[in-house]
Amino acid sequence: MRKKAHRWVLTVALVAVALALVTLDGRGLRGAGDDALEARIARVEAGLRPAVRVAGHPEVTWTLAERMEHYNVPGVSVAVLDHGRIAWARGYGVQEKGGAAVTTEALFQAASISKPVAALGALRLVEQGRLALDENVNAKLVSWKVPPHEFHGQSVTLRGLLTHSAGLTVHGFRGYAVDEPVPTLTQILDGVKPANSAPIRVDIAPGTRWRYSGGGYTVLQQLIEDVTGQPFADYMREAVLAPLGMHASTYEQPLPEPLRPRAATGHRVEGRAVRGKWHRYPEQAAAGLWTTPSDLLRFAIELQEAYAGRSNTVISQQMAQQMLSVQLENWGLGLQLTGAGDTLRFSHSGGNEGFRCFLTAYATRGQGAAVMTNSDAGAALYPEILRSIAAEYNWPDFQPETKQLLPLPAAQLRRFAGRYRAAQGPDLLVKFKGGRLTMEPAGEPPVELLPESEAQFFTWDGTAVRFSLDSRGRVTNLVVQRGGSSWTARKIR
Repeated sequence: MRKKAHRWVLTVALVAVALALVTLDGRGLRGAGDDALEARIARVEAGLRPAVRVAGHPEVTWTLAERMEHYNVPGVSVAVLDHGRIAWARGYGVQEKGGAAVTTEALFQAASISKPVAALGALRLVEQGRLALDENVNAKLVSWKVPPHEFHGQSVTLRGLLTHSAGLTVHGFRGYAVDEPVPTLTQILDGVKPANSAPIRVDIAPGTRWRYSGGGYTVLQQLIEDVTGQPFADYMREAVLAPLGMHASTYEQPLPEPLRPRAATGHRVEGRAVRGKWHRYPEQAAAGLWTTPSDLLRFAIELQEAYAGRSNTVISQQMAQQMLSVQLENWGLGLQLTGAGDTLRFSHSGGNEGFRCFLTAYATRGQGAAVMTNSDAGAALYPEILRSIAAEYNWPDFQPETKQLLPLPAAQLRRFAGRYRAAQGPDLLVKFKGGRLTMEPAGEPPVELLPESEAQFFTWDGTAVRFSLDSRGRVTNLVVQRGGSSWTARKIR
């Protein structure tokens, strides 16, 4: 009896050790005691960095905890893809201030990352012969039709919807607060109350110009429902989410009651929670997906596998290659594209009320990452996280740009301080304090302006700010350049 007891204790001990040595990732089992992996994760967590580095100065790095506090972001969820597998996923912070911790199973609103996942569902219908990329969508729309427009002979097509080139209006949607009535899909399409967005209409010639349009993806949602005879969320679950193992994800709006304890609460820049925790988005294809970073990477893995011809779970290799081929400007079918060959990368950002997120992956390198946050300020945080991941995993992108710093005396810096007014939007404040020049964009934390010439400045996030002076050396206005956009504001005092 004593020998049996000893064998039982030994068996239990061995099982406990075995369980301690394995943990489930996105595709299988890995060693939880993998010190090398834990070291990599620790370096990512401690290696957040700005968009620029200053020549001749030590590289600036921050910890994730420091930057979450700096930006007042309550919660972050991260997943990293390497060698074609989900290498790791971690949650940080809380779902809501004073609430539950963020785990890898916590749900976030994917916002506009809903679009490329919806695009995959549409392309599956193309493969089945139920839709065609270049057919007039009115041929298949039943419940609603694209209204007549002045551009005769130029039709709205599925390709146009997926590439933001259909000429349709409405950039994005703010959703509906918990106490607001929610419109039907056709009410949104026609801009009829209680819809809070304008009618979705053609106002530029289809196929001639790229212009981001959440309205176009709302037409896509109606198209999918009319062709399949199913609610959009049901079709997407059966055709895309379930086959790819995205079991944490749903397009259902409102979020089903059993899932709500796992859902992160959206927060404003200043840290205030969104009223009612989050907005509802009946514009499901454009903004309605609830998901996790790991599930987003399962979507990315499928595109990588299909692109290489190793999977046809949802679409074929030919369709995947078309999806990841430039159609207009730098857009494929539902995704933004950069690079070529070994550096071809597909991406999409997302921004709903109180949520900011980003998904990116390489077509052939088996690498990528997804970062989701429960704050409007997350748009400033997630690029810093991605640069840390890129440095650790030797990505060719997301590398800081080197700038030359030109120290300026306090008297020269002080003259730029003041209030600046743009043609649209709230004023910008430029302040000089403690020997530093800062700019406060509306709804964002102050950012330091670092001089690279007497009137040209840059910020740690890569924004360029150029001041203009008159013949007497007085500052008249400033020009802000961020990403591919710029705007001018004149100094009013």
